[in-house]
Amino acid sequence: MASLGLSDREKAGCRDLLEFLETEELIALTDTITNRLVHPECRQEAIHAILVYSQSAEELLKRRKVHREIIFKYLATQGIPVPPSSEKHLLIDRVKQYWSRQLTTGPSETEERKPKAKSHGEREKSHDIHDLGEEFCQWFFELLNSQHPLGVKSEETWGPQHFWENAKMKFCYNTLEKNMEEYVGAEIVSLRLLSLVKEEYLLFNPNLHASGLKCVMSQHGLVLVAVAGTVHRNNICLGIFEQIFGLISCPFRENTWKIKVVSLEIVGQNALEPGMQIEKPSIKYKSSQLKEFYDGKELTVFEPQKF
Repeated sequence: MASLGLSDREKAGCRDLLEFLETEELIALTDTITNRLVHPECRQEAIHAILVYSQSAEELLKRRKVHREIIFKYLATQGIPVPPSSEKHLLIDRVKQYWSRQLTTGPSETEERKPKAKSHGEREKSHDIHDLGEEFCQWFFELLNSQHPLGVKSEETWGPQHFWENAKMKFCYNTLEKNMEEYVGAEIVSLRLLSLVKEEYLLFNPNLHASGLKCVMSQHGLVLVAVAGTVHRNNICLGIFEQIFGLISCPFRENTWKIKVVSLEIVGQNALEPGMQIEKPSIKYKSSQLKEFYDGKELTVFEPQKF
């Protein structure tokens, strides 16, 4: 009979994966696994209890509270390539293969990822930043659009926890006339973005191809992600949006980023008939211009680009 419990390699992997969960999620997961018999007082106690009382790695990964996005993020940090649209059971299979050493991809194990020269290393860093930006946009817009009354609900919760407490947002929209709004604070920024989808029934369709996404890192370590796309209501395209995010890594949770600044511009246009194709929106800014949007203290006001 196979022994129950996790192997040392599975424990190490699960520990890294569980770090992506919020503390309250870890506590709730501990309650489920231990039938509320263990009462952890901190994150590490919760993780320890989860690892001890889980009968298998697969059982743990299949838990509802271990969201698909969490497993995807873990694989990304391990250098395991998976399609962003992969269903949870496929991601679980990939993790199991990795932990059983059937997969050996990773920066330290794959020859083609090893920097051969300084310039190559710099190019790899640029690719890493772009991959981070692409993964962030896929996560952000999927989660935001899921808040639409008719949207596909996400297992993850939208809220201020994804923003820094002093997050700032500038929102410009140009329909018949130009308007600009400014917000400060994680709660109000989160609520304003939520209202666009939940109350104004907008859906955002980002163009994540090369022309629609640009990512750079400022000298302060802030990752700037610029993305362009179209805005829809029902089957009608209302216009084009351009959004710039400033992301800062969380010092308390490895490989976790939160939103520090947001700049959103929406330029309305005559509504198109359902099914009509429009030119894919693109980012016109150069990398040097993007870095100027953030001076270490606040987001710089900038004029909307022409599409």
